[in-house]
Amino acid sequence: MRKGKFDLEERFVDFGATAVFFCQDLPNDMPGQYYGNQLLRSAGSAALNFGEMQGAQTDKDFKNKASISLKELKESRLNLKILSKVSYGEREKRRVLLDEVEQLIKIMATIIKNKK
Repeated sequence: MRKGKFDLEERFVDFGATAVFFCQDLPNDMPGQYYGNQLLRSAGSAALNFGEMQGAQTDKDFKNKASISLKELKESRLNLKILSKVSYGEREKRRVLLDEVEQLIKIMATIIKNKK
């Protein structure tokens, strides 16, 4: 994941892309496919809903898209915790993803709270 200038959109893009690379290395068995597909969907959805949030025309729409993005981030976090529990995927990549998703969850929760 990128370090340096704070660009939240870029962080969401990096999170989604890193999830793709992580999932490509998961075992090609039933659990690897299931949790890999779930992680791809939730990480991608978090990023895409963040993009939708940026284009929101009302505060209500903004909060709705931000809340969906936050929900998807939390789903990604649980998925990564399950994968950690069963030692699926490369440990360091999983750790980096978990760290980043925790940070993004805190950021999105703060954005939603401050928008009220």
